[in-house]
Amino acid sequence: MALSLALANCLIDLGRIRMRGRLTGEQRAHWLHVSCRRVLSGLGIRYSAEGPLPVRGVVVANHLSYLDILIFGAAIPCFFVSKIEVARWPLFGFAARTGGTIFIDRSSRASARIVARQIVRRFRLRIPVLFFPEGTSTNGEAVLPFYSGLFESAVRAAEPVTAAAVCYVLENGRPEQELCWFGDDAFLPHLWRALGTPGFRALIRFGESQIYADRRTAATTTRAQIVDMRESMRCATNMR
Repeated sequence: MALSLALANCLIDLGRIRMRGRLTGEQRAHWLHVSCRRVLSGLGIRYSAEGPLPVRGVVVANHLSYLDILIFGAAIPCFFVSKIEVARWPLFGFAARTGGTIFIDRSSRASARIVARQIVRRFRLRIPVLFFPEGTSTNGEAVLPFYSGLFESAVRAAEPVTAAAVCYVLENGRPEQELCWFGDDAFLPHLWRALGTPGFRALIRFGESQIYADRRTAATTTRAQIVDMRESMRCATNMR
């Protein structure tokens, strides 16, 4: 019931905004931000964010699950960069398209160039662009090496890059991996299990924003920061 009400309010908000004219980029980001908060509340998922909240540039994070998008979307207004397949997902795809997500076809170099130009245009709105440089979600045991390509937009525009770490804490010391979506696990069965997982919460930690001179340094440095933040968060919560 709570989730249904949250989704209904999201659609009502969207209708009200559209009545005033075409959606602007700022309106899309704000709508997604408020919608993510409402959906998390409707699902009973708790989250907290530590560190200075980024307000521009690029945010990069480790990637554990599609739930990460809800968590980061609730924590800050932002534009996501996502694989093009997400645009066709039920509900998630509609929210992503409406919220101004930038879609990338990972099999196409031309798509990467187009996305880079789109990211630069979004910088003018002073709303962060968030992407997951591992290129896939993982089981949380390690942070994979970062692909550096999308960092180039921030480097060329001298925009700040912020590292962010996300982790999940379950009741009774159950492993974070239960919520991670990785490998060949099908989306809908995993979503059903995740929504049935009682009493979990999400933690986000933002690092200090930095401007980098080259994309490879940006990728390796932010990955190292996220590894350190994840380890610190594990110790603080006694994660297994």
